[in-house]
Amino acid sequence: MEAYIKNLNQYIEIEGGTTPLRILEERRVELPFRPISCLVNNKSEDLRFAIYSPKQVEYLDDLSESGRRVYTRALCFMLYKAVSEQFGESQLRIEHSIFRGYFCRIFPATPASDDKPLRPIALTPAMVGNLEKRMHELAAADLPFIRQERLTADVLPQFRQQHLDSKVLLFETTSQLYTTYYTLDGLADSYYGALPPSTGYADVFALHPYADGFILMGKDPAAPDRPLAPEHQDKMFKAFTDYMHFNEVVKVRNVGQLNMSVRRRTVRDLINVAEAMHERQIGSIADRIVDSGAKIVLLAGPSSSGKTTTCKRLAIQLMTRLVTPKMISLDDYFVDRHVTPRDESGDYDYESLYALDLTRLNSDLTRLLAGEEVNLPTYSFELGARIEKPKKMQMRPTDVLILEGIHGLNPELTSSISASSIFKIYVSALTTLSIDDHNWISPNDNRLLRRIVRDYRYRSTSALDTIRRWPSVRRGEEKWIFPFQENADATFNSSLIFELGVMKEYAEPLLRQVPHNVEQYSNAYRLLRFLEYFDPIPSDQIPHTSLLREFLGGSSFHY
Repeated sequence: MEAYIKNLNQYIEIEGGTTPLRILEERRVELPFRPISCLVNNKSEDLRFAIYSPKQVEYLDDLSESGRRVYTRALCFMLYKAVSEQFGESQLRIEHSIFRGYFCRIFPATPASDDKPLRPIALTPAMVGNLEKRMHELAAADLPFIRQERLTADVLPQFRQQHLDSKVLLFETTSQLYTTYYTLDGLADSYYGALPPSTGYADVFALHPYADGFILMGKDPAAPDRPLAPEHQDKMFKAFTDYMHFNEVVKVRNVGQLNMSVRRRTVRDLINVAEAMHERQIGSIADRIVDSGAKIVLLAGPSSSGKTTTCKRLAIQLMTRLVTPKMISLDDYFVDRHVTPRDESGDYDYESLYALDLTRLNSDLTRLLAGEEVNLPTYSFELGARIEKPKKMQMRPTDVLILEGIHGLNPELTSSISASSIFKIYVSALTTLSIDDHNWISPNDNRLLRRIVRDYRYRSTSALDTIRRWPSVRRGEEKWIFPFQENADATFNSSLIFELGVMKEYAEPLLRQVPHNVEQYSNAYRLLRFLEYFDPIPSDQIPHTSLLREFLGGSSFHY
């Protein structure tokens, strides 16, 4: 039979059971990079995947989107191996992505009690340094990651013996007959996706002590021979930490525990508590705005972070504090289409700061703050130009302006306005729920699923088109939003601990419609596998005021 090698644009004769790695070695296939994984029929697989029928194979390097995930998983397993050697039965938790890396903590093996919650082990810089040293030794030894697939019932005793309690609970609640896992020098673990053939594929990394844990940093794409340097974002870290504490209080910090809440029929209480936590946070931000005396509130965040609902709920909270919110849409300050900046592809770059008329915006805000009556602009997306029509606004002493948009944290947006008049809010879905202790949930995947559901419901956009546009959206966020996160006076975490169980029934049918013969199928298939971990949560249990309704529909707010 034949395998089509996409990188070479040619067919190669192979025997049944041949792996992509064996094709490279036996056929002496020459590529301009060292593959770390591959796509087989647009599904991400490891290089030791056995091929038994004609397949399309595309080799991936460790700088590709999928390859970076494979590289990171290898680092996580090497870290787990080092921790198991140096800390015995202690539990490694890789909790969330932050600072361009991954925040990790080590906990004692002793189970927590209601009276005495589990506290992380206090780590010294020398301890962290020893872990990094051992990981480098593992990389130099080039030990194999051995892929195995067995009956789940036969795998769980090994996980129990290694005290991987969160992993055991995950597989007990997903009820899968077979489980795919890997071993490294006799140590077993499972990951949400493929690993490279051996530890030598992941030889560039660093560990940095931080807070009560450390940051695992991978390879720098701009300089692949050195690890990334952490970009400290202390405000973002605090937002994550607050929600991690919330997860501990409600005793749901991983998918297995969430599934148990569904099965024990306590998920409605979990929903109510999580929604109350959101309301409490927004109320606290409203208090801070009033106390600050700010007259302009700038609210920013990446795509599908729930900015619109946050804005509406904030307005309600301000009114309960006898402050009248007035909304200004930054979309109305777009420059005419013919003078809109263009991106690298020559397309109009509507996400650029300079797609806005900053001069007019600053002039209008200055006049409003001075108590003048201003006729606000109106932008026609159909005409691609601003149109003037009556739209008057004047501020009273109890009024506060709220502006929502992706550039709200960029100081250049309101360069003519005194900083003392402005309160800045950053909104994002900072997902703190984990799959298990060694597999976190990416906030970007959370937002992508939100956007897939929302775009289909409100814009009749297919999942394929949403996934196809997502890299462009992410590039815009990296350029115009994330560099300014730490400018925020307050951070609102819009994630809801139960939401992916609700999203499941909405997103799965849309993801299944992505054709197998397009490159976007790789991401669609990956997200489908991810959603398989979750027990479904009926959407009729979600309040009509919930931020999640912005994506699902059925909100009591008008959008």
